[in-house]
Amino acid sequence: MARKISGGKYKDYRKKKLHEIPGIPRLVRLGEERKKKIRMRGGGEKTVLLATNKANVLDSKTKKLQVVKIKAVVEIPSNRYLKNVLLKGNIIDTELGKAKITNRPGQEGAVNAILI
Repeated sequence: MARKISGGKYKDYRKKKLHEIPGIPRLVRLGEERKKKIRMRGGGEKTVLLATNKANVLDSKTKKLQVVKIKAVVEIPSNRYLKNVLLKGNIIDTELGKAKITNRPGQEGAVNAILI
């Protein structure tokens, strides 16, 4: 909370509304597949991913999409302190080779990647 020049505290004129409160970050873990449905604003439903060991991997040379097993998370450029978390931009090791995650798995309910 900030202070005035006189030393007094600024008071909040209102509290946050429910739609202004940030949600819980859903970090998708590497493991047995687990999904969950959550209610969105407007009453719709979204299927979110909690854990998975599969990825939709696109081979850019042959233009083929395959569902393959994820062996390990090789690199997490966005946060070096995270371990075995699937986020956008991560480098994963799959049965076809190394791939880069191109979507946000916590928002979409699946892991999409492209071979490097």
